[in-house]
Amino acid sequence: MASNEPEKSVREEEGTAAAAAGEEEDTGAEFAPIVRLEEVAVTTGEEDEDALIDLKAKLYRYDKDGNQWKERGTGTVKLLKHKETGKVRLVMRQNKTLKICANHLVTAATKMQEHVGNEKSCVWHATDFSDGELKDEMFCIRFASIENCKTFKEKVEEIAESVRRSDATEENKEASDTAGLLDQLTVSETTTVATPSKEAESKGDTSSA
Repeated sequence: MASNEPEKSVREEEGTAAAAAGEEEDTGAEFAPIVRLEEVAVTTGEEDEDALIDLKAKLYRYDKDGNQWKERGTGTVKLLKHKETGKVRLVMRQNKTLKICANHLVTAATKMQEHVGNEKSCVWHATDFSDGELKDEMFCIRFASIENCKTFKEKVEEIAESVRRSDATEENKEASDTAGLLDQLTVSETTTVATPSKEAESKGDTSSA
């Protein structure tokens, strides 16, 4: 009696091959996600500005009540120039949380000073808006290298000097415009006083007759 083992083996192999083919076959089924997340546009408020400087640093704020420096945050400090107005502001955000720890304009009064005993740090005063209201603050910023500190300090001073020149030009223009208006007013008054009216002229002609 012939054995059926080879046929059984062939059938098993064919069944295994068919199963494998079935596994590889693409059924075309689509599975929709349980939760659909919508894309949300995130704005930083910096879309209309160009970054002049972007450096990592650690910021400190002077606590007047406690008479000591307190850490404000570690993150990235930027000097951002507005594309339309040309005004430059200093903005610093903390790492990960992106919370703003400094936010103020660089003005003609902005003056950077080296922190005594540390060439990697500099100090300055500013009217800051990082907490949602204007506050007079004294900041100290520390960089990883002397070069970064120098770059930051020189750029801020360059911008402040540019603002001072611009303000001086505006003041001179306003003074010149005001002087011009005064000259016109003086000339107008002089002309009015010096020129007799037509009525007076006609009376003069009658009296002489």
